[in-house]
Amino acid sequence: MSEYRLAEKPALDVLVAMGWQALSPAAALAMRAEENRVILKPVLIAALRDLNGIGEADAEAIYADLATLSDNEDWQRKLRGGYSRRLTGENRDSPITLIDFKHPARNQFHVTRQFRVAAQRPRIPDVVLFVNGIPLVVIEAKSPLKATARAEEAFEQIKQYERDIPRLFAPNAFNIVTDGMATLYGATGSPAQFYAPWPDAWPRTRADFPDDLSKDLWCLCEPSRLLDLLAHFIVFEVDPETGRKNKKVCRYQQFRAVNKAVQRVATGEHRKGLIWHTQGSGKSLTMVFLALKLKTHLTLDAPSLANPNILVLTDRIDLDDQISKTFVACGLPNPTQCASVAALREAVNRGGNGQILLSTIFKFAGSKEAIPNSANWIVLVDECHRTQEKDLGAFLQATLPDAHFYGFTGTPIKSTDKDTYARFSIAGEGYLDKYGIDDAVRDGATVPILYEGRKADWSINEAEIDILFDRWFVDLPDDKREELKRKGLTLATIAKHPERVRLIALDIWEHFKAVCQPDRYKAQVVAVDRESVVLYRAALAKVIAADLVKGSMDNEAARAKADAMLACVYSKSQEDNKPSENAEVAALRAELEAHYLDAEAEKAAKKAFKIRGADPQLLIVCDKLLTGFDAPIEHVMYLDKPLKEHNLLQAIARTNRTHTFKGEDGGEIAKPNGRIVDYIGVTNHLDEALKSYRADDVENALRDIAILRNDLKEAHARYRAQKRAMGLEGMDEKAAAYTAAAIAADGREDEWFDLQRLTRTFIKVYADLSPDPAILDFTAEVKWAAAFLRLATQAIAKDESLDHRSYSGKIRDMLEAHVHVTGLSTTIRLRNLTDPNFADDFDTEERSEEELQEAFVRKSAELRRVTRELVDKNPAQYGRFSERVLEIIRRFEQGQIAAADGLADFEGLTGDIQAEQGAHAELGMDEKAFSILRIMEAIATDTAHDALQVAAIAIGSVYADAAATQPAFAHMEAYLRTLRQQVRRILTEHGIGETKTIREKVEEFAVNAYGAGA
Repeated sequence: MSEYRLAEKPALDVLVAMGWQALSPAAALAMRAEENRVILKPVLIAALRDLNGIGEADAEAIYADLATLSDNEDWQRKLRGGYSRRLTGENRDSPITLIDFKHPARNQFHVTRQFRVAAQRPRIPDVVLFVNGIPLVVIEAKSPLKATARAEEAFEQIKQYERDIPRLFAPNAFNIVTDGMATLYGATGSPAQFYAPWPDAWPRTRADFPDDLSKDLWCLCEPSRLLDLLAHFIVFEVDPETGRKNKKVCRYQQFRAVNKAVQRVATGEHRKGLIWHTQGSGKSLTMVFLALKLKTHLTLDAPSLANPNILVLTDRIDLDDQISKTFVACGLPNPTQCASVAALREAVNRGGNGQILLSTIFKFAGSKEAIPNSANWIVLVDECHRTQEKDLGAFLQATLPDAHFYGFTGTPIKSTDKDTYARFSIAGEGYLDKYGIDDAVRDGATVPILYEGRKADWSINEAEIDILFDRWFVDLPDDKREELKRKGLTLATIAKHPERVRLIALDIWEHFKAVCQPDRYKAQVVAVDRESVVLYRAALAKVIAADLVKGSMDNEAARAKADAMLACVYSKSQEDNKPSENAEVAALRAELEAHYLDAEAEKAAKKAFKIRGADPQLLIVCDKLLTGFDAPIEHVMYLDKPLKEHNLLQAIARTNRTHTFKGEDGGEIAKPNGRIVDYIGVTNHLDEALKSYRADDVENALRDIAILRNDLKEAHARYRAQKRAMGLEGMDEKAAAYTAAAIAADGREDEWFDLQRLTRTFIKVYADLSPDPAILDFTAEVKWAAAFLRLATQAIAKDESLDHRSYSGKIRDMLEAHVHVTGLSTTIRLRNLTDPNFADDFDTEERSEEELQEAFVRKSAELRRVTRELVDKNPAQYGRFSERVLEIIRRFEQGQIAAADGLADFEGLTGDIQAEQGAHAELGMDEKAFSILRIMEAIATDTAHDALQVAAIAIGSVYADAAATQPAFAHMEAYLRTLRQQVRRILTEHGIGETKTIREKVEEFAVNAYGAGA
């Protein structure tokens, strides 16, 4: 009841106040043809007739069309106006409007609660929003007390709904979870980590709203804003690496920036603007959303938007390729990449409207002749500050004198850069929209970048070159020293000293082993020049091979492995293949020749670098890959090159991308930060390196790792204070866990949630700082805290604590050792059905009540995990077992059964699960085909079982053959269509109805079961 009072009802009240018409569950049900349908039929019929001027019969036919539409992207296209149909008495298809985007008042906006959808396992989402009878938003409300763990239960339920009642989510725009205080939204099908808040209510402010819930729901669900989001801010992007299609909804800064720019274009005011969205925060997608809204502008009328031409410019070929791929992957209408000056000029001069051209700024070099009608061109310039170099900006302006110009940058613009501000910014404005470094870190769009300076005697101060030279080259013969001095002392001379390179290579390897290797993160080494790249490569190869030999690898294998772990990326020079009488020069040129990667090899190395567990693990560079190279797996940059200003900000941002991966036990581990390990001394003079920028723009671009040391002390103090307040001080982990369970059961659940949150924070900061020596004082407490958290979660929630699965490898190994040594492993560690000791808990004789309670808690957690994993494999087959587990736990917690009775029920349930797992053998079927049979049994209830069995075996063979001949079939849409046709043919041959529903459910299962290795 508290969920309704504290979260669901307040959300409904806010929605009704902003114009949503409330329907009771009974009224909503009466508007649906059946309980397994999700469209409010009379509302849609009325809207179709009103918006299209059509008759009842045509509206009914359109409803029938939409009622069977199951593809989310297809729904999105139709909702945006991409739907046509042959109407009565007509001889050609007519466009059909489902929503009037320009006139929100012509649409019907309904909200209902407890929306029960009938299915094999009926589900009841808390709140559903409908536009013209079409369900577009699902809201899951949870008690505020449970919001501390990112509302895991709400995310779990959304995921469950998407799986069990997919019809409700076919037209879905996005989902929302709220506890009445915090609100997060995510695209259909998004994992929990991609749900995000919407903190900025632009163009309104927080002060305009009575509370956060009102502000958040207005931002996402106010009718005209929801229509804007639906019309312009949802894309389906194909991942070029995997072929998977991901649905993406904009973040608040993208919505804000795009609408600010579109307003300017629509009014014709100013005709320019400067947008800084920091690197890693989705700047390329912001440009996609802007182009999409300029192109389609479904929600507004303006002469300047009638059919504009859009020119997207970058300053480098690789960025041009990257932007182009993003546009194409997002399905933007007709983007054309102009590969030559001639092609660009021809396209521009050709005239006509509605073009989207992608090119580089260099195509305009030397161009002074204005093209006609340039007022109808909107130019979006990526990394716009660099377009002012070599008069490129002037040439661009001369060619398109009347165009709109919107400049985008991933780094702040220097305060001294008058040209960029003049070209793209109106006087006194600065940025049209700013999403800075702190904003991105606060929102989790990027990770913070920490820096640590290594040994002071390795850093190089250019003002002290002579002193450093004498120190490093003291052992050289006088003639050699004089020869070096004659050539001119440079920073590179010192940086490439063989002993310095050797020592730093050793330090890099030790640091890499401790920070990157436990979770298989990658790193870049940034060397001062091309020669130092190959010097570092040789030194690192030697250090790594020697270490591998110490670990019992033979010499040859160690050398081969070390070589594979390293890749060098640098540009070629004409000097590299020239002979030299100087032996050192000849050797160096030979190394540069040997390790140079041509375009194809470089592309392969970069691709492999992005793959977890693949070599190379370290990229050694000097200039290349310091900009525009996105590899979220990169955790550390070892910096031995003096960088300043824009170059420094661009380079360090290689480490700021978020990265989450699944551990071996299914837990999700997130990259905590990016790290810069500074050998050259840049961070000793950070203010100097960034002095050209406004201080508040770059204040936290790099954060000293010492900040984390203070954070750890603070997190520890808060955790200890709550631990003491609950009376847990001095207890062992097990006693403390059961004491916390008693406190929670006594109505003080909020105290447990506070301790849970503070404990997680303490462990996280400890893990983020590791292996810094500052953690050593807290290691014993972290071990206790982590074990306590696992036990207390089992005792209170009767579920597995997922926290330990999200710890990094180095932390997890330490904690597992602690659990083993203290004897807690038998209490904490959860077993699978196949474990020979799994049934031990069912023996209840001669056990105390305390021992029985502990056994019940453990079995609850084990069976919740077991059934969750089974349901993920095949909900049709195992869903009922998951629900039985929850029912037994509910009865125990409400005092209806004792622990011993609960254990007996669990024993019976375990036997039933094992019987189901072995049932395929009795029928002579393989396990996967049997799972397909179970799906079909649930849907085709009237079909003879023999026919279903034969058909299931045949369908299983279709997917087994596909997996054998096309291992990546799960990502091949055209191939999947042929498989659907084969499945339909098999179903028809055996007289099995409901073919579409069966095909969809079977494909969902088969993609995971047969295509898992793809």
